[in-house]
Amino acid sequence: MSHWIVAPIVIPAFAAPLLLLVRRAPHLQRKVSLAATALLLAVGIALYGLAMDGTVRPYFLGSWPAPYGIVLVLDRLSATMVLLTAVLASAVALYSLNGWDEKGHHFHSLFQFQLMGINGALLTGDVFNLFVFFEVMLIASYGLLLHGGGSNRLRAGFQYVAINLVGSTLFLVAVGLIYGVTGTLNMADLAVKVSQVTGDSAAILRTGALLLFLVFALKAALVPLHWWLPTAYAAAPAPSAALFAIMTKVGAYCIIRVFTLIFGADGGAAAFVAAPWILPAALVTLLIGALGVLASRVLVDLVCFAVVWSMGSLLVAVSFFDAQGLTAALYYTLHSTLIGAALFLLSNLIATRRGRWHGLLQPSPSMVQAGLMGGLFFLAAIAMAGLPPLSGFIGKLMILAAAWPSALAGWIWAIVLATSLVVIVGFSRAGTVLFWKSEAVDASHPEPLPEPVRIAPLTAAILLVSGTALLAVFAGPVTRQLEATAQQLLDPAPYIAAVLGEQQTAGLPGRR
Repeated sequence: MSHWIVAPIVIPAFAAPLLLLVRRAPHLQRKVSLAATALLLAVGIALYGLAMDGTVRPYFLGSWPAPYGIVLVLDRLSATMVLLTAVLASAVALYSLNGWDEKGHHFHSLFQFQLMGINGALLTGDVFNLFVFFEVMLIASYGLLLHGGGSNRLRAGFQYVAINLVGSTLFLVAVGLIYGVTGTLNMADLAVKVSQVTGDSAAILRTGALLLFLVFALKAALVPLHWWLPTAYAAAPAPSAALFAIMTKVGAYCIIRVFTLIFGADGGAAAFVAAPWILPAALVTLLIGALGVLASRVLVDLVCFAVVWSMGSLLVAVSFFDAQGLTAALYYTLHSTLIGAALFLLSNLIATRRGRWHGLLQPSPSMVQAGLMGGLFFLAAIAMAGLPPLSGFIGKLMILAAAWPSALAGWIWAIVLATSLVVIVGFSRAGTVLFWKSEAVDASHPEPLPEPVRIAPLTAAILLVSGTALLAVFAGPVTRQLEATAQQLLDPAPYIAAVLGEQQTAGLPGRR
């Protein structure tokens, strides 16, 4: 049992209170936060390398055996997501040196608590502990959303808190229903017991499973539960919004994990109970997101709706629940997380270059460093819209290929391609207004020229944009690893055996 499995939770858990102790020393806070994030990245790389042999590794806290104690589980999927979180966190921590962290004493401690919640949700092997880590993640996100103050953030924060409190309540209700029927919340134990539930209890179990899906769909911004995201993310500080790019993916991760392991092919009466709902909702999400991109009049709003649109694409692939679909979904998860975060950071860098016009999509005098900002925005835009040669194009082709065997392939192709065209038009219009159209400066109201972008935030944005190029260059090996991950997800027997032990799972019907 490798003790490094708990490190992605322990590192930020220790760093956060330490940062509270030095909250009056911003330079020391930065050093501690950067060091903790760098260590998390190193651990993420090591765990990813450990998981790539295909072995499922449980970690039993306090040495309590499952299903009685708390268990963390490292497999290909959790290792991939932990590494993605660490990469994103490193870029955000670097960007925050632009001065965002000076607008409040608690940015870095909240940042670390957020990482603790995200990594805990990705590694836990228990549904109740998934709820606990969701709450840690969400409470920290409340603080990060409000960081720096302002009436807009306060209003957005109220909506964000309200909708997530509803989600948390539904989560508890779902947990109660599932526990009442099965007597367990350990994911591996649930995977064994749900297939044995029959009669009236099966209806209760399906209700609990659908409520869980509703909660995860809320986190993933799936229509009609998407409306909170544009308001909240647009109001959040840029580094907070960039980190939030992984939170929607945590919702998608939970859908993949729970509805392949517990309510998958061997789920009995509740097998794939959420599958019929995912594809229609994902297609509507594509439409709403694309129309939002086209209608946006502020740059950050455009980015928010682009994130909603990307989640629709991702969940279209998830809805097939086969190896090809899950491979496409995982590749698109890597792509959309990096490029979504990059666009949030770039939208802030661009807005601060434009004086009183800020992020409004209106002609303004030529901005400082217009060539550099325009080049980065161009690359990020074509990646998000799915144009060649970057990873968005490859991810979109994988999704379309996964949809081909479906009876609804014609509708899926039509909506995906049509909304992609709309998103291209939306980003083209924004880029034209920001970088090609300019107006004369009123001599009576001259605009003070902002300073050039500092090295740290510029480096963070460049690294994230470069990530999409690297995903395209190494698409072959990355896809092969993700195919192995998808195959591991569709065969839950090794996961169950690793957590519960071979003797507890031997001879169970329906287990491959």
